[in-house]
Amino acid sequence: MIHVERQDSLHLKVSRVLQEETSHRLDLYLFVPGELGLTGQVIAEEDFYHAAIQVKRTYFSDRYRLPLVLSRLAERGKLDAEHYRLSLSLYAYQYVVAMERSTQPLLDDARRVRKAEKTLGGKSGEAHAEPAKKEAGEETPSLQQRLAEHADLAVSILQRLRRHEPGEESLHRYFATIDNYLSWFTEQRLLALLAGLPRGARFREVRARLLTICRAEDDYRREREYNSERVTLDSTRMSNKMRLLRRLIEYPVTLKQNSQELGNVEQKAVKALATAVVMVFVSLGLLQVRDTLADITALFVLAMAGIYALREVFKDDLRNTLWRLLRKGRPKWRRQYLDPTRNQVVGRQLEWFDYKRYARLDGEIQRVRKRNVAQREEVVLHYRSRSRMLPTRFLSGYDHTRETLSLDLSLIARLMDKGSHRVYRLVEGDQVIREEVEKRHLLNLVIREVQGDRGPTLQRWKIVMSRSRIVDVERVHTEGPDHESGAGTEVSPRASRSPGVSFPGP
Repeated sequence: MIHVERQDSLHLKVSRVLQEETSHRLDLYLFVPGELGLTGQVIAEEDFYHAAIQVKRTYFSDRYRLPLVLSRLAERGKLDAEHYRLSLSLYAYQYVVAMERSTQPLLDDARRVRKAEKTLGGKSGEAHAEPAKKEAGEETPSLQQRLAEHADLAVSILQRLRRHEPGEESLHRYFATIDNYLSWFTEQRLLALLAGLPRGARFREVRARLLTICRAEDDYRREREYNSERVTLDSTRMSNKMRLLRRLIEYPVTLKQNSQELGNVEQKAVKALATAVVMVFVSLGLLQVRDTLADITALFVLAMAGIYALREVFKDDLRNTLWRLLRKGRPKWRRQYLDPTRNQVVGRQLEWFDYKRYARLDGEIQRVRKRNVAQREEVVLHYRSRSRMLPTRFLSGYDHTRETLSLDLSLIARLMDKGSHRVYRLVEGDQVIREEVEKRHLLNLVIREVQGDRGPTLQRWKIVMSRSRIVDVERVHTEGPDHESGAGTEVSPRASRSPGVSFPGP
């Protein structure tokens, strides 16, 4: 299953787990409103690819106990220190990913309840207060239970990690790095939940529980002296240090990449061929002019100047035409994935990126996108990747990888207007209020994934964004072998924003 979520203000994160099959295909179609004026002349295809698309792959295991088991074996001297580091990093990384994904739906629901309660307590009239009261009342019990389970599960995972602290100095140094970051990261995520919770007696018990855990983690780091007092008191220093620790955790489990742009040799050959062809006609033209005019005169010089001018014009046109015909439909970039510890090639990937017209899309994509609405003016950005992984060369015990594709939409946001609009509405019968609203645009993201010989999985996501941020990401359509409800099923907004994600198991 593919997950699309907001990474920060203007970045989308598309993540998926690649199964044991050796062949994987992915197509991303981003439908941009035509009113923004996005074309290949405004942002070139190569510029958009290099500036907006970042791909990362890491080892992944659905057997959550495996990294911790390997860590214990290394602790007892049955595995080397490098294997211990790798296993502990993988365990920590999968915990962090699961924590991030499971916290965001809780934050969204907490803000929704808080907004509903604010509407209930405001002067919105009985007609507006009744739906808000109903929504807040339905959300609260479920949210309280989910928050409690979330906190208890996070604490149990940290306790499980700390239960087998290594005694060897080289192993303990890396354990302290992992433990320090996970403690701080867990505290930060729980504090974010606390900041988003509604005020009132209904959430008092959950709030007290979260506060107790946060204080306990802070005391734990102080007792262990993981961070100096100077770093602890400076939020900027602490944040930068933890960002560095995050990179140290991800490094052993992130596959190295070697990228190569395809067609460089062919481009030189096309340039040489175009020049040779044009020069043949230029030479024939010069011979013809010499035979006609005989002597070197002013007319002869003008004729030569005209021939060379035509050469400069047609040489570039001929070269560009031959290049487009030769590279049409062929991949533009190639990546090699290498194991971070052995530098052994574990997979290869080919990539395409281009602008497409809606009429040139295949029927399957048009059917998923159209949904009874014709969008003829949309500009379609198409990213395609074809990869072949070699699970037999993976780290022992792992046969999955997790791909994370980061899509930077700031290039598109720059094309949007800065202005806002005024909206007037009636409140309590005769009172008129004025609200300032920002201009927003709706983008559609259609994703098609094929793994091995299985049928394609298709999803459509709505992305609401303004010039300054991504406002909302919502999955509205899913079909394929991974979807239980079958093809062509619409997905409710609440389900799309709250994907079922669990932490590493006990």
